[in-house]
Amino acid sequence: MPKAEANEGAAYTTTAIALHWLIATLIVCGFTLGLSMVGLPLSRQKLQWYAWHKWIGITVFLLSCTRLAWRWRHPPPFPLATMPNWQVRAAVVVHWLLYALLLVIPVSGWLYSSASGVQVVYLGLVPLPDLVPRDKSLAGLLQATHVALNFTLLSLVLMHAAAALKHHFVDRDAVLTRMLPAALPKQQS
Repeated sequence: MPKAEANEGAAYTTTAIALHWLIATLIVCGFTLGLSMVGLPLSRQKLQWYAWHKWIGITVFLLSCTRLAWRWRHPPPFPLATMPNWQVRAAVVVHWLLYALLLVIPVSGWLYSSASGVQVVYLGLVPLPDLVPRDKSLAGLLQATHVALNFTLLSLVLMHAAAALKHHFVDRDAVLTRMLPAALPKQQS
């Protein structure tokens, strides 16, 4: 089976690494907050948690746009490692699906808020326009879509993490370490 050529020493840029881990942290926080807030009784705390969840989502959207722009100007250090071509293709597909979900999920949440009649006010300072008029049945559909997309993202993130760990502990290649800040040579930016 043909294999991709190794590029073991290549690491991502400092900016790419910082954006990756910042977005990953925000996703974990937003997902955890999303699961936690749903079961709360209506209260000031629940409303604050919803606001934080929305702020995290909009921030993930903005950082993902930044990450994509950065990636366009600074391609990743491909090929990934010595591995079969199907794994390289699978990694590319999963990465692009992750990027798509990082853009679509916040928009689905914004649409859901709009259809629910609750305006999104980013960081409590910037009111965002409603994307659709208030509509209870549409809100229900958008809520289900938002939840399904989030669980799809969770599945892909778990696959992504499992693959990185497999590369590190089973294949013993540099796929994981090149996304770690400690892997950076001093001249990277």
